[in-house]
Amino acid sequence: MYKNSIYRETDKMSDLICENYPMVLVMSRFGIALGFGEKNIGEVCRQNGVDVCTFLTVVNFLIENKNEPITDVNKCLSIESLILYLHNAHDYFLNFRLPHIRRKLDDAIVDCPKDVAFVIRQFFDEYTEEVNKHMSYEEKNVFPYVRALLKGEKDPKYNITIFKKRHDQIEMKISELKNILIKYYPGKDSYLLNSVLFDIFSTEQDLASHNHVEDYLFVPAILALEKQLNR
Repeated sequence: MYKNSIYRETDKMSDLICENYPMVLVMSRFGIALGFGEKNIGEVCRQNGVDVCTFLTVVNFLIENKNEPITDVNKCLSIESLILYLHNAHDYFLNFRLPHIRRKLDDAIVDCPKDVAFVIRQFFDEYTEEVNKHMSYEEKNVFPYVRALLKGEKDPKYNITIFKKRHDQIEMKISELKNILIKYYPGKDSYLLNSVLFDIFSTEQDLASHNHVEDYLFVPAILALEKQLNR
């Protein structure tokens, strides 16, 4: 059962994780490792060189599950820290999570008819490529643009609204693969297949949360920065 409450830097980091276990992913994407004992959130963040305000902003934003852009972005928010968080999330999805699922998927469909196995792999690989394209665009275009803004340099040919308009919901692209596995896969090893399916659902939810942070927290913060530079 998740605890839906506002966390402060005086709360224990262990309480945050135990009460909202998905926050272990948020923690790791800020570069915080386990083994922090009884230390509170502020102590753990400072010990790991993590901006406390940014960490708490992301944590509380996700726990509250807000469905609209933040209009009053906290002035203490570090955009550079937020970029690092998003970058580490990209690395997690592309270099760990999706390859791990792909290996498990191969094991789960080893006895599947070849034509069905081909379709399943194709759907998953196309999905992975979409995720890769989505995140590569941010790494090559959006983050450098924002880092330039932080230096007071504004590109007259680009703004964060361009990113906002093309920011498609990539997690929706895996629905067809889920339907194939749930409705049509004739495999007998239900334990392994169910494990893969569970991983896919979890990854889809994690990606949705990631996009949520980008759309409703990151974009408003950059809009505010652009407005500040235009004055």
